[in-house]
Amino acid sequence: MSEESVPQVFSNRWGDAAGSGGHGSFRDLCRCIEPVHTRPQAPTRFHPERQDTATSGWIRLLELVEEAAADRREEFKPLVELTAEQRRQVVTLPATITKLTSVKHLVLYGSNLVRIPPEIGAMKSLEEFTPYTSYRLHWFPYEITRCPNLRYSTVSTRALYGNYKTRPPFPPLSASATLDARDVDRDNLDPGVWGADAIRTCSACDRRVEIVNLRQVWISLRTSGADILPLLVNACSTACLEALPNPAEGYVATPHAGGPGIDQPTTRR
Repeated sequence: MSEESVPQVFSNRWGDAAGSGGHGSFRDLCRCIEPVHTRPQAPTRFHPERQDTATSGWIRLLELVEEAAADRREEFKPLVELTAEQRRQVVTLPATITKLTSVKHLVLYGSNLVRIPPEIGAMKSLEEFTPYTSYRLHWFPYEITRCPNLRYSTVSTRALYGNYKTRPPFPPLSASATLDARDVDRDNLDPGVWGADAIRTCSACDRRVEIVNLRQVWISLRTSGADILPLLVNACSTACLEALPNPAEGYVATPHAGGPGIDQPTTRR
């Protein structure tokens, strides 16, 4: 057998991040974004799922966050501690991740997450973020830019809104300033419309935000030297919008409201 014909064996870099097997699927199928650019991408919407806080998966995740905060661990891989069924029950992370101030590497490989909460911005020690193969995770909160040490991330690029490979459209954002504030409860929002079930503070200045004053925009940024991510900004004022940095080169050149009418740069293979 020639040297060229000898099969190569590659190590599984994430072999210890996938968690145990068990019966049933550990995530739901997502058809929001076409994996290849064979035809025009269909309009996109936020995932509407709400977190069921009564499930065993969520309750166990809360316990794991407390354990990680107590022992000040630097790597946090909560999903490996959950069964396949429990992993499927978790569609977001709890606000208590604010306690994980020592975590340098957050591993969410193969998750069923549909959103990351803005509280991730409190993880000041975070250096590496690994939500790889989380195919239902299409965007991230702008607050992740508050992690000053974030240098590395591993995401599934083709699952992201506006990604440079297939350029799927961003979900259209609500014209919130035109809504009657009496009809919208900022602590009980429809995540399929707003991207979250609650919006309490401004992504830019961290001040309290009222829905009647809310400005939502998309912006694509390179997060501290890591990947270019589609970020959702919940701003309390025009001034906070004007203070946003310039988007990454090769993406929509200004913050925008999403929807199929937004003209994106040409797809790059």
